[in-house]
Amino acid sequence: MTPDQANGPDSSVKNASKGLILRLRRFLPYFGKLPGVWALVAVSALVGASTEPMIPALLKPLLDRGFQQGSLEIWTVPAALLLLFGVRGLAGYLSQIGLTKITNHGLLAMRRAMFNKILVAHLKLFAEQSSSTLANTVVYEVQSGSVMLVNSLLSLTRNGLTLLALTSYLFFLNWKLTLIVAAVFPAVALVMRVLTRRLHRLTKANQEATDNLAYVVEENVLAQRDIRLYAAQQSQARRFDRLSDSLQHLAMKSTVAGAAMTPMTQMLAAVALSAVISVALVQSASSGTSVGGFVAFITAMLMIIAPIRQLSEVSSPITRGLVALERGLALIESTPSETEGDFSKRRASGEIVFSQVSVSYSPNSAPVLNALDLSVQSGEMVALVGASGSGKTTLVNLLTRFVDISSGQVLLDGRDVREWSLQSLRSQFAFVSQQVVMINDSIAANVALGMTIDRDKVMQCLAAANLAQLVNDLPDGIDTMVGHNAMQLSGGQRQRLAIARALYKDAPILILDEATSALDTESERAVQTALERLMQNRTTLVIAHRLSTVHHANRIVVMDAGQIIETGNHAELMRRGGQYARLYRLGLHEGAPKTEPDPTAKQAT
Repeated sequence: MTPDQANGPDSSVKNASKGLILRLRRFLPYFGKLPGVWALVAVSALVGASTEPMIPALLKPLLDRGFQQGSLEIWTVPAALLLLFGVRGLAGYLSQIGLTKITNHGLLAMRRAMFNKILVAHLKLFAEQSSSTLANTVVYEVQSGSVMLVNSLLSLTRNGLTLLALTSYLFFLNWKLTLIVAAVFPAVALVMRVLTRRLHRLTKANQEATDNLAYVVEENVLAQRDIRLYAAQQSQARRFDRLSDSLQHLAMKSTVAGAAMTPMTQMLAAVALSAVISVALVQSASSGTSVGGFVAFITAMLMIIAPIRQLSEVSSPITRGLVALERGLALIESTPSETEGDFSKRRASGEIVFSQVSVSYSPNSAPVLNALDLSVQSGEMVALVGASGSGKTTLVNLLTRFVDISSGQVLLDGRDVREWSLQSLRSQFAFVSQQVVMINDSIAANVALGMTIDRDKVMQCLAAANLAQLVNDLPDGIDTMVGHNAMQLSGGQRQRLAIARALYKDAPILILDEATSALDTESERAVQTALERLMQNRTTLVIAHRLSTVHHANRIVVMDAGQIIETGNHAELMRRGGQYARLYRLGLHEGAPKTEPDPTAKQAT
């Protein structure tokens, strides 16, 4: 959620009242880095605007002298017209080329800044904004906003200069009549100011409604199987229709506000034109104004209507463009980045200490972890067991700082994790879970994610993960594209691919989130074998959902309501008859061996 969204409509009104120049100045770091191109566009706009009065100026000698024999050379009129429109065409061409370059350059710079901010943003951003909202802001909104804004600013500049040039020419011809025309300008400015404020508020509401609609589509795409299984299509369709109707209503209100500008300004211009013609007829009768001078004045007067109309229409795209770009700017400037220290270490030994650790996600909620103490020795395999919501996932997320502690300390190799640089800290961990995420790239790129691809090492890791045969059967081998989240692979194949990724990273600490719980027996056996290879000589933390997977852990930690209630190996905990033994007898040991293994045995098959 952006600051404007969080502060509500008061913030929108406040932003709407900001000076246009001050708001535009915020985008100079992105769209102001090509001063030479901006100068070319400005000169082209100035030249194009200065040619506008030349058209009525040519009519005066043509009507006054062109029809008198020998008073005006015949070739001068077509030559002047060709030169005039040639200069105008060249100026328009150069300004359009320069404008496109400025837009694309600024858009690229802003998108890079937004994407880089997403990569380092505090994780609360992803809890506050959906993926569809972020994607919409980065990809679509800034593009449409930048195109609308830059084109509108060029139109504002060009039409403003044209209006100035034509008004100056009118003053030159007849300053008294021109004063009547000038009286229209304050009325036009008032209309634009009132309607622009309303349009700004509606544009903000329209963006929020678009985000909500995109989120519904995203939800239904991700949950399409559940929607069909539970026959929820009609309820979701009604939800979609309700949000679509709201968006349509806002779009119509925005259109009404924007469309009202043109007829109102045109009516004001028509009033001025009527008054000018009436006064000009009276003047011509008394002062002997020439036909050419009168036609030149009326022509210039009529030509003024076009820039006035276009200036009235430019308010809507400027407002829409600013709102869209300011949303992207809010992502860059207002989203906090993750904090980090400067300590780094090439490879940690893997000794972990949790000391009086407490975590609360909000001040009014119960703590997820409460004064928890736990030590893990280097090379030790520790299993975390407990009911859903007991704090297991939060505990391991503290290590990689995907969650920050409220109080206490988390130490890695004797150093607080907050003192580590994030890159060095996270390089010490590999993670394998039942929810595998793959990027739409080659198998090799997915295995070597974030690192340089060593093809021989990739093949070795794939072989260790029991995927060598699969890769050899593929036509492009490790260069095969896996597609969206590798959905063409089976669940077991995707999890073994995640294991190969962890092997390639070769981190000293491994976190397993029950990577075999959703697999069939054959796939589970293949994955378990690969996991046993992966866990060798590494500190391993296992989040256990089935107790059959933790028999061989050096230590089992039983958690409840954010606290540790039991620790020990499988045999010790069974003898105590506590919470672990109760869970075991409830059937969570499915798949466990018939006889209890020797707790001193190391990771037996």
